[in-house]
Amino acid sequence: MTILIDQPDFGFNKADNVEEEIVVDVGFMVPQSNAFGHTFRDYDVESERQQGVENFYRTNHINQTYDFVKRMREEYGKLDKVEMSIWECCELLNDVVDESDPDLDEPQIEHLLQTAEAIRKDYPDEDWLHLTGLIHDLGKVLLHPSFGGLPQWAVVGDTYPVGCAFDESIVHHKYFEENPDYHNSAYNTKYGVYSKGCGLKNVMMSWGHDDYMYLVAKENNTTLPSAALFIIRYHSFYALHRSGSYKQLMNEEDVENLKWLQIFNKYDLYSKSKVRVDVEKVKPYYLSLIEKYFPAKLRW
Repeated sequence: MTILIDQPDFGFNKADNVEEEIVVDVGFMVPQSNAFGHTFRDYDVESERQQGVENFYRTNHINQTYDFVKRMREEYGKLDKVEMSIWECCELLNDVVDESDPDLDEPQIEHLLQTAEAIRKDYPDEDWLHLTGLIHDLGKVLLHPSFGGLPQWAVVGDTYPVGCAFDESIVHHKYFEENPDYHNSAYNTKYGVYSKGCGLKNVMMSWGHDDYMYLVAKENNTTLPSAALFIIRYHSFYALHRSGSYKQLMNEEDVENLKWLQIFNKYDLYSKSKVRVDVEKVKPYYLSLIEKYFPAKLRW
């Protein structure tokens, strides 16, 4: 049964004319439509961003090859670009808008706090999950000049394995036909360079903010649990957690962590709205979590 409830006050300032929301789970208020008045993740609906999003995916699918990903992981895995804190990185995202996202055109810092606060309401005792919500998209700083100003297609968008066949569940799959790996017999089979049950940690994903932030957290010795690292690395892997593709590559640890990712995904996706967060009100709480799970300065 669907019911309406009041939201607790965790620092949200509701803008005028916020659309009616529906409860689909205990506590969490899910909007009926995205910021453009359409259903979420509808890549075919006519909107002011639809054509730009499709063009983004065409470029992404042509260029994300196995060799490209390998080069990017080697280059950015050095973590020699910048030294800064988690919160400093959050502030860098103030000027970043994700061109691949058909649901939102707000700066990324808004999305980070919306996600974290929505999780905090429903899972008050899982502070690691609150922090994961805050930092999951921090890898988008790859768009910033301090990190080389990578193009959008190499930073954002849905992710997917490279080195094996591109599953048809991936958004705008047709554009993979222009990717050199699509015609490479070493990479275009079900398992490609991998084996059944090899574990996702042994699979190379298309390069972007997910994999980069995973490397940053892991190499800076975060004390976040493995489920948090799994969420960070695979939250854009919609072919897996929305369509059930690529499960043949998973091991038992992946299966357990996927349960947390599926919980997280609801908040990552449906918290995107015009509802604003009072940053100064919630900042002390998130600074305390950052101090708990990360060193003061990180290598990026």
